[in-house]
Amino acid sequence: MKILHVSDQRSIKRSVESGTSEQTATVKAIIADLRSRGDLALREYTEKFDRVSLESFKVTEEEIDRAYDRMDPEFVGIVREAAENIRSFHEKQLRPSWMTTEENGTILGQKMTPLDSVGVYVPGGTAAYPSSVLMNVIPAKVAGVERIVMVSPPDQSGSLPDAVLVAAKEAGVKEIYKIGGAQAIAALAYGTETIASVDKITGPGNIYVALAKREVFGDVDIDMIAGPSEIAIIADDSARADEVAADLLSQAEHDPRACSVLVTPSMVLAEAVSAEVEKQLEQLPRKEIAARSIEDYGVIYVTASIEEAVETVNHLAPEHLEIITENAIELLGKIRHAGAIFIGRYSTEPVGDYFAGPNHVLPTNGTARFSSPLNVDDFQKKSSVIIYSEKALKDNGEKIAKFARMEGLEAHARAVEYRLKNQ
Repeated sequence: MKILHVSDQRSIKRSVESGTSEQTATVKAIIADLRSRGDLALREYTEKFDRVSLESFKVTEEEIDRAYDRMDPEFVGIVREAAENIRSFHEKQLRPSWMTTEENGTILGQKMTPLDSVGVYVPGGTAAYPSSVLMNVIPAKVAGVERIVMVSPPDQSGSLPDAVLVAAKEAGVKEIYKIGGAQAIAALAYGTETIASVDKITGPGNIYVALAKREVFGDVDIDMIAGPSEIAIIADDSARADEVAADLLSQAEHDPRACSVLVTPSMVLAEAVSAEVEKQLEQLPRKEIAARSIEDYGVIYVTASIEEAVETVNHLAPEHLEIITENAIELLGKIRHAGAIFIGRYSTEPVGDYFAGPNHVLPTNGTARFSSPLNVDDFQKKSSVIIYSEKALKDNGEKIAKFARMEGLEAHARAVEYRLKNQ
């Protein structure tokens, strides 16, 4: 793993998921076709891309029951406990509607309303991601969304992974469809004969899913266009090299473009971690993916001090940040830009991926400078409430009319003045 002085710092930013012109054209054609032909187009794309012909897209209760029968009961218990942790954390994010009364009798406020419907995309095919189900569905449920639709690509037997179906049931999803890719995003955004459209789409996917989400944004809302996973670690000589190396590789195994960065004032630790990464790579089942990630996007920056390490991390604005130093909690207030912050030796990043409770859908590629993890607010909308009193209009009407005329909007001014004259 490369060791650089922080003065040689290179950007870890990768290209946003913009895709090639051919990929963009393909996605636009699929969306247009879905809008035109509905279920028929959805069926054809499922046969073409997922290599399976389905009698029905919708997952039945019998399929879910069979998933439970096949699933290890211990794992079901783990999913339930994780779901409760996630639910408990997100319940603390709920914000109530509020009203305030001014001395002149005016009432101002904010009304919180859950979205009517949300679509959740869960990646599939050769892998199973029950954690993605929990992290996307549970905050929507906590927010009060009544209709949650889950879509995920089927395998060649026409099934979804048992773990995904169990997680969906535990999270409270009642509407699940075996569809994936850009065609699934189009179906969620515009509807078909079988699937009613939704108001917002969340969840990760491949480049075609990312491009489709970008294309439908505006007709529906989306969560974000997420890039490959990232981790940055601030560590000093109190950290164990084998544990730091394992944490770096936990993200490298995700994707060849995943980014793993250690920032430390200790050259001794830097060299030990670099050696440990090479050693542990040899033992990983996903060695090729992780090795490519480490080669292209892995780096150890050596700084003059912990303060310089903090400054470096704030510049990187990573998706995940671990702090493994003496008195690590003291650095929390100095961190300005990170999607999720893991403090102390025992707060390894995977506890956030699966179990602790905070959401693992996080801003990537430096966007932690201005955006937040997926949360309950993402599934609610805010309406301003204005109940203006007669006294307030008498006191302020002429000012409002003058403001309107300054902008050249005479009808606005007159709408106020008619009320002043009619009192």
